[in-house]
Amino acid sequence: MTPQHILVPLDFSPDADQALDYAMPLARRLQARLTLLHVMAPLPTIGMEMDATVLSTYLEELEAENTQTMATYRERVTQASLPCDVAVVFGTPFQVIIDTARARRVDLIVMGTHGRTGLRHLFMGSVAERVVQLAPCAVLVVRVPAPTPAQERPSEGGESVGGPAET
Repeated sequence: MTPQHILVPLDFSPDADQALDYAMPLARRLQARLTLLHVMAPLPTIGMEMDATVLSTYLEELEAENTQTMATYRERVTQASLPCDVAVVFGTPFQVIIDTARARRVDLIVMGTHGRTGLRHLFMGSVAERVVQLAPCAVLVVRVPAPTPAQERPSEGGESVGGPAET
């Protein structure tokens, strides 16, 4: 089955940008619709007391800011002449991604991963890993390659291996 609806979860990281960069030409080739999703995770409240009005105002401002950021992603997709929907939702990221895929009858999820390993992975988990395990459709995980030591180290001419130095 050829995917006709692709979900791209965006957390505003370079990994998510890379996933969108991968999904757009794929959507064009498959003539598929894109849904861009940003999940606003619940705030940690351990040991915190916060006035309900202050919290409500903060969450409204945060949602407005995230909605504006998603509008820039939508513009990027629509400028490429691709059909696109956008959603900003509160919830647990992996669960919202899975629920959205089911509710919108998504055929493919294209998402980035931070590629955490070791203790960071153990304590923070992996949204991408949970989505791969539980998604109702295929999942394509895109990872930004880590720079090699040669790319991080400037050459003798004052330029990095990746390109000219900024002046």
